[in-house]
Amino acid sequence: MKYLLRISFVLLIFCWGCENSYLPKPKGYNRIDLPEHQFQKLSKDFPYTFEFSEHSLIEQDSFNPEEEYWINLNYQDFGAKVHLTYKAIDGDKVDFKTLATDAFKLTSQHQVKAYGIEEAVMATPNGYTGVVAELTGEVPTQFQFFVTDSTHHFLRGALYFNTAMKNDSLAPVIEYIKVDMAHLMNSVKFEN
Repeated sequence: MKYLLRISFVLLIFCWGCENSYLPKPKGYNRIDLPEHQFQKLSKDFPYTFEFSEHSLIEQDSFNPEEEYWINLNYQDFGAKVHLTYKAIDGDKVDFKTLATDAFKLTSQHQVKAYGIEEAVMATPNGYTGVVAELTGEVPTQFQFFVTDSTHHFLRGALYFNTAMKNDSLAPVIEYIKVDMAHLMNSVKFEN
């Protein structure tokens, strides 16, 4: 009788356990340990200077090799790059209005996938004007900016990742690099 009772109990547990449907758990994201923000001054001979993260490397931009002042800040540990492009403003060849319009066009091209684009105008401590664009959604670039004196110099930057991961998993890294970019913008100085 005890044997029959045990078998019935075990069968009852199996039947009861099989009634629940299995729901797979969502994939987890890797833990990302972010270092403290530390900055160093750009030491190359450019018409601009700024302080950039010690956790990034300066490399020449390979997209347009004839532009000698275009560089990338390579965040190798995060698989990210900040592309920096520089143009000298010369009223006859290149004017401020054209450069600013191009920068806004490049940002607006992401409206197809962006949930939203927030733009803000700021004044830097060195007296320059900066424009920041933060994009939300599954876009290739989440942060773009430019800094200019509007008469001689125009420096534009855009953050890109080397991966097709969802931006939710990249959010801590995006926020970390945005702090670095804000520091870069506030430390920009153009040569006279």
